[in-house]
Amino acid sequence: MQRDVSSCNTYNYGDAHYWDARYVQDALSFDWYQRYSSLRPFVRNFVPTSSRVLMVGCGNSLMSEDMVKDGYEDITNVDISSVAIEMMQTKYASVPQLKYMQMDVRDMSYFSDDSFDTVIDKGTLDSLMCGNDAPLSASRMLGEVSRLIKPGGTYFLITYGDPKVRMPHLNPSAYNWKISLYIIPRPGFKKPGDCSSSSKSCLEAVPLTSEGMLPHDYVLEDPDSHFIYICKKTDEEVAQIPSYPLMEDVL
Repeated sequence: MQRDVSSCNTYNYGDAHYWDARYVQDALSFDWYQRYSSLRPFVRNFVPTSSRVLMVGCGNSLMSEDMVKDGYEDITNVDISSVAIEMMQTKYASVPQLKYMQMDVRDMSYFSDDSFDTVIDKGTLDSLMCGNDAPLSASRMLGEVSRLIKPGGTYFLITYGDPKVRMPHLNPSAYNWKISLYIIPRPGFKKPGDCSSSSKSCLEAVPLTSEGMLPHDYVLEDPDSHFIYICKKTDEEVAQIPSYPLMEDVL
């Protein structure tokens, strides 16, 4: 598997020193890719509010706070940056539903197997794919994610990576994941045919080929769309790819 360089630059996003320096310089809250308001229909459909949730690479995102306001009861947040974690521990000291821990997602041995119902990843796998030893880092992280998710639980991945560059990392049979894919436009994308008016609903799973790829004639309405992979852990080795239509009443 190759290092994904499609949206990488010269920064080593897998390095704690980079993130510590960044959060020292800019302490304002920032959400990668999408805010919770855009992701809420997917989260509410696949993540019960009673779930024990692990947010990997939380940074100083508001997503966990917004989930608590929406009724979620138990969210553990981890990040490689001690600066970010200390900032968030202070900010949410009075919010018992939120816990913050400094941790490298490639080694989460602090947690026992099957500790979480859901792992949410908004750009963290992408960061590792831009770092040194990218394929190894990705494998280590995904192995840990699979280990920590209970059978029946879900890895909820939001990424810029299309199936060609992400499915090779998500497909190993050892993970036992049934994978479905949704595609949403980037925030602010304006075009007749976006999520609100298109015949292609963002709430419909994208039909993938038997190899887990986009059909050759599939056209992205927004070339810079974000991809949501819903990876459900099963007890047995499974084949790709089921379809899970979303329910409109979670909007």
